[in-house]
Amino acid sequence: MAKEYCFLRLQRFASLNRSLPSIFLQRFNCVLKSSRLPAGKLEMEAQQGTTLVLNGKSAAENDMARCLKKNDAVKLPDGSPVNVYLHSDIENGQIIGSDDAFRVSSYMNSLSTNRLGKLLIYSPKLSSTHDIVSNNFVELPVGAVCVADIQLKGRGRSKNTWESPKGCLLFSFTLQMEDGRIVPHVQYVVCLAMAEAINDVCRKNDMPALDVRIKWPNDLYLHGLKVGGILCTSTYKSKKFNVSVGIGLNVSNQQPTTCLNAVLQRLGCVDRLLQREDIMAAFFNKFESFYDIFITQGFQELEGQYYKRWLHSGQRIIVQEKDDDTNQVSEYVVTIQGLTSSGYLLAISEDGQAHELHPDGNSFDFLKGLVSKKVGGAEH
Repeated sequence: MAKEYCFLRLQRFASLNRSLPSIFLQRFNCVLKSSRLPAGKLEMEAQQGTTLVLNGKSAAENDMARCLKKNDAVKLPDGSPVNVYLHSDIENGQIIGSDDAFRVSSYMNSLSTNRLGKLLIYSPKLSSTHDIVSNNFVELPVGAVCVADIQLKGRGRSKNTWESPKGCLLFSFTLQMEDGRIVPHVQYVVCLAMAEAINDVCRKNDMPALDVRIKWPNDLYLHGLKVGGILCTSTYKSKKFNVSVGIGLNVSNQQPTTCLNAVLQRLGCVDRLLQREDIMAAFFNKFESFYDIFITQGFQELEGQYYKRWLHSGQRIIVQEKDDDTNQVSEYVVTIQGLTSSGYLLAISEDGQAHELHPDGNSFDFLKGLVSKKVGGAEH
């Protein structure tokens, strides 16, 4: 078998954005009367601003949704108009009459978490789900999630954009952590939970298993093609890290690469399709249990499952290291062994020395053996 190499620059980078949010989480006490909104009026108002629909799993989250609406608490980063509705107040539960809208009730019926994903913000179209949760972090309860059918300005790693056609599962949610040393590992727990959740849904629906794999640090691949990506950002306030997690997953859209349902059809599953709502609920069900293990016992308790899903054990790569004094670049071959305690790649060189590898912000491709040029597209 021919050896496959890829190039990776060795250069440290800051993993945490420590800009400080300016206000604390506010608790509202309010009572709001319900009134059903005709779909026609909703469609007309949606043309004048971004539509957000709030819904909760239990009475507590629905009370929070009513308070958020009453206090006009949810804002867009650019200050543009927002039309906020309660899911219970929309006639027939439909959003602007769209047949392919995210089915809020179906998601809630499949959700079985204790904390995460129980307050939902849904939008047919918005700039970015990640912007919604990060911009409104202090107003939202920890674990709140925003999901959209279409994103106009989806975010990827290193300021890349995420292409967001219809058929993508696009959502972001909030976490709060105290130990900054483990914050970089959250993206690995998210990747693992999503890969496992997809197969949970497949098993539940008697579908073929999908071999979704993890490409370090935060991509999901299926049969050699990217089908998903993770983006985690954080701010630091009052000795806690406010973490916003964004996920994009190709469920039914075959562009720009491939999607889960296209692969299922090639495997002979022609009468059933994966649904975005089922996958998102299964993700939170799985992630909450993984996250509790991660916080109480450490990532090492999940490493065995993680390595079964990732693509890189034993992979040989060429590292390029630049000497800042002489401006010369040296190259040497290393073999990936796993992750270091700080969440970067652990590799062993041919002389037996251990190396910790950090990405340099470029888009590098472990699968093709080269550094690919940085281009717009679905790269996290």
